Amino acid sequence: MGDDQSKSQPPPPPPSPFFSEPWRKINWRDNQSALQYVKEYRPQNENQQLRILLHGPPGAGKSSFINSVQSVLHGRMYTQALVAHTFHGILTKKYTTYKIQKERSDTFYPFVFNDTMGLSEDKGVHVEDVKLALKGHVMEGYRFNPQSRLSEDDRFYNKSPTANDKVHVLVCVIDANKLSMKEEVLQKIKDIRKEASDLGIPQVVIFTKPDELSPEIKESLKNVYKVKILKKKLETFSADVGIPMNCIFPVKNYHEEIDIDSDVDSLILSALRNIINFGEPQLQTKC
Repeated sequence: MGDDQSKSQPPPPPPSPFFSEPWRKINWRDNQSALQYVKEYRPQNENQQLRILLHGPPGAGKSSFINSVQSVLHGRMYTQALVAHTFHGILTKKYTTYKIQKERSDTFYPFVFNDTMGLSEDKGVHVEDVKLALKGHVMEGYRFNPQSRLSEDDRFYNKSPTANDKVHVLVCVIDANKLSMKEEVLQKIKDIRKEASDLGIPQVVIFTKPDELSPEIKESLKNVYKVKILKKKLETFSADVGIPMNCIFPVKNYHEEIDIDSDVDSLILSALRNIINFGEPQLQTKC
């Protein structure tokens, strides 16, 4: 009879995909304070600008992040940086600085983004070019060459970079669904991170497309800090490259949307505010 009873027992329920509490708190209800913080940000020296350099594998969403930040600050969909629509598409070929215009047409926010060619095992940006960009040696319009680095006698080599030419925050953009990247690419990310660390440049990781990783996040972005699988992915990448968890931010870029979404804005503003906070001390040390 004991055997009959054991056979009649229902199977245990599957483990919950959620933590009992979010592992990171974020204010989903009020984007206005974060938006105001970004809009009112001013470096101590009015002639300074915070330079944010983006790098990462092709198709991860570097250009989309730039466009998404501009969309949030403008309150409408905005497209300035060209976006590759397939994973293999690499549209960013030149070193380009993106300024974000304020409400007045003659004023800009005191931070700029630099996009780079994607990191891949053979055709991507040369690691040494990213290192040179960190130091401010790469000039606007330089066309990346995967086979060779920028030489000192090239017309796009900046021999005397100013504090504004140098990078103040390095941002690695990673597709949350493609963490099983080739070892060569992972090693390039580590090499760039080491150079930034040697230069005292803070580093941030943006994890894009979390909604494609988990149906629970796709259902509601508010689940992003509740879902176990995403945190596991972040912890794995943190351990692999040595970037602490409090410098890693999941973000959904604007892609198919035609209207602004409050939850999308919340994640973008959270990442952007921390990028500014991490970079501000660098402006003082590089004066």
